[in-house]
Amino acid sequence: MDVPYITAKDVSLNWPEMVAALRAGHLGGRPEIGDQFLHRGEDVLLSRAAWIDGLGVAVKSVTVFPAQVPSVQGAMLLFDDATGAVEAVIDSALVTRWKTVADSLLGAQILARPDARRLLVIGAGAVAEGLVAAYPVLFPGLEVEVWNRTAARAEALAVHAGVRAVADLPAAVERADIIAVATMAKTPVLRGEWLRAGQHVDLIGAFTADMREADDAALQRSRIFVDSVATTVGHIGELMIPLASGAIARDDILGDLYDLAQGAEGRVSPEDITLCKNGGGAHLDLMVGRVILDAYKAQSA
Repeated sequence: MDVPYITAKDVSLNWPEMVAALRAGHLGGRPEIGDQFLHRGEDVLLSRAAWIDGLGVAVKSVTVFPAQVPSVQGAMLLFDDATGAVEAVIDSALVTRWKTVADSLLGAQILARPDARRLLVIGAGAVAEGLVAAYPVLFPGLEVEVWNRTAARAEALAVHAGVRAVADLPAAVERADIIAVATMAKTPVLRGEWLRAGQHVDLIGAFTADMREADDAALQRSRIFVDSVATTVGHIGELMIPLASGAIARDDILGDLYDLAQGAEGRVSPEDITLCKNGGGAHLDLMVGRVILDAYKAQSA
């Protein structure tokens, strides 16, 4: 049998089903995972692998070349759990778009206040575009604002998506019920002094040991969660840096999406500030890859 190469044009997907699939995936056992980073100056090769009993194996390799457009390129191999055979090759951009945004949506679905009415997206890249499109599907009636360091990019995204670009970041943070940060920042863009009671903070962009998007005060004011302890706490600067400095302690990280999906305490009070670090591990790639392959088979039949 020929192994398909699946891209966005080959499948029709939707956010509620993808988020439901991730929630269901987190009700099962934890994966075996492994990450590898290779560097050449600012350029990075990132390879992530996961094995989940019953779902199979996924290996996704991407290059991250910040000076290029697009800056991220790659593909994922999906292997059959029983035979080890390659079942599909899936474009990494397709996997990452649906994985990254659905991961954040699941965290917000569990941790954000159900009466959230305004979303602020910080950033204007491909992930930000997905967040702008997807969040209102899970939170109907959500008003969306976008901020970016380069105002013209925020304006372009706002026009394309039919939302509002803003220039005053502290004021926009104060207005928001959910703040989703999707940047390539190495120094914090979100400050804890801007936050108010009841908000949910969704941190997405940082993926290496020297990257972070929120300052110490934002973490200290929040109930902190991660999508996966195994792929974030010892790997991403968002947590490694404040842990090393003593700004937060390991016990301040209260759990991950496996814990939350299986009933662990998340938001305790409507006044809590909740914060979830989206690390985007390979176990999520595998869960999403299964949904994509199933959709491809159904739509190709």
